Amino acid sequence: MANTALVWIRDDFRIQNNDALTYATNQHDAVTAVFIFNSNIFDHKREAQKWWVSKSLENFKSDLKKLNIGLEIIKDDEINFFSKIKSNSKISVYWNKVYEPNELEKDKKIGANFSKKNIDFKFFKGNVLNEYNKITKNDGTPFKVYSPFWRNAEQFYLERLPDKINKVKKCKKINTLFKNQIKSEDILPKSDWYKKFEKYWEPSEQKAHENLDNFVNKSILNYGVDRDFPSIKGTSLLSPYIRNGQINVGDIWQKCKKLKSNNVSIKKYTNEIGWREFSHSLINYFPQMLKGNLRKEFDKFPWVNNSKFLNAWKKGMTGYPIVDAGMRELYETGWMHNRIRMVVGSFLVKHLRINWKEGEKYFRNCLLDFNEANNVAQWQWVAGCGADAAPYFRIFNPILQGEKFDKQGDYVKKWVPELSKVPPKFIHKPWEMEKKYQEAINTIIGSSYPMPIVIHEKARADALSAFQSIKKKN
Repeated sequence: MANTALVWIRDDFRIQNNDALTYATNQHDAVTAVFIFNSNIFDHKREAQKWWVSKSLENFKSDLKKLNIGLEIIKDDEINFFSKIKSNSKISVYWNKVYEPNELEKDKKIGANFSKKNIDFKFFKGNVLNEYNKITKNDGTPFKVYSPFWRNAEQFYLERLPDKINKVKKCKKINTLFKNQIKSEDILPKSDWYKKFEKYWEPSEQKAHENLDNFVNKSILNYGVDRDFPSIKGTSLLSPYIRNGQINVGDIWQKCKKLKSNNVSIKKYTNEIGWREFSHSLINYFPQMLKGNLRKEFDKFPWVNNSKFLNAWKKGMTGYPIVDAGMRELYETGWMHNRIRMVVGSFLVKHLRINWKEGEKYFRNCLLDFNEANNVAQWQWVAGCGADAAPYFRIFNPILQGEKFDKQGDYVKKWVPELSKVPPKFIHKPWEMEKKYQEAINTIIGSSYPMPIVIHEKARADALSAFQSIKKKN
């Protein structure tokens, strides 16, 4: 075995419970970590995540330095980069898997090349509780419905999940292996819109565990109720950290398990982890989901191509306050409350009848917690064209959703400040205010804030009619 190890960092910016890093430091005297920035993956597709990755690299490099492990950043294609490692290089290569079809295919190609060259390599389970192919029906076929998938996972696998904290050893010295390195700041988006994110997020392993501890100690027992109210800090705020690997989902699972409570809220929270696991299973068994509808009847759905409506949705100018608040929160913070994600998603695909792919693409570009599996599965769930999907005829009423989950309008007023003087009675339907009252509070609907771009009742009827049309075709 070679004396030098190379650990390929992908979405695992952590030291605790990082199997590849742990193995490398326990087997080798010198370890170097490498992050390969593939611009084909990020450019014009995941702009918000560029900021998170850049800051993560900066913080992770500092953490690794304390262990005498260098972190080198290379701009290249991953397969091309690893093809340059020669047979006689005396380097062993380790990495954790990423459960996306394209990434798993890369693993195969890179591994085959290493085997051909007789280069020592090993890859490990990625940031999931269970690998997607472990949880199947009795006949070996994949689940298409979430509940039995997660029940099966809990009963037959997760109860045996070990409670472990891998120990990374300190190396003797820092090695420099590659020339032509780039700096972490070279990854930042060209547009400076991301600078706002710094007010809301600290992309570090330490902060991830702080968030988990705060959530478990203060909020988790009320999560089942509080999670639906966007003005309440009732969620864990861990999703960007999970996505980018600052925390292992196994750590979260064990922390929840140790609470030893049958509390419904804890169950609902771990179910969210389950949905993530289910989503990874779906895109690997049904990779066609990444490009189109899982339910093929939706290929004939009469989507509307309306750039004006799409832009109004993106900018938070639809005239529906709860929708607009969500879209502005997304652009400002790189994150959106989960209840509101469902509301804005439903509005796009059902009120506006714009193809879910447009929403998926926009979220991919703006979300710090963008995860290919989650994003596609969630959008297809909302649209009704995916696995375990919400029925198409379930159309979220943005007025009622606002009145139920943001009764006083606190969330709306935070993100749509031009409505700050509107009383709770009208905050989710400001167009119903009398003109005199609008003038009195200096909030003119149609000027200060837009009129609704569609009328809910008509939009709902049109959506249902469109759905009936594809049922007839099938």
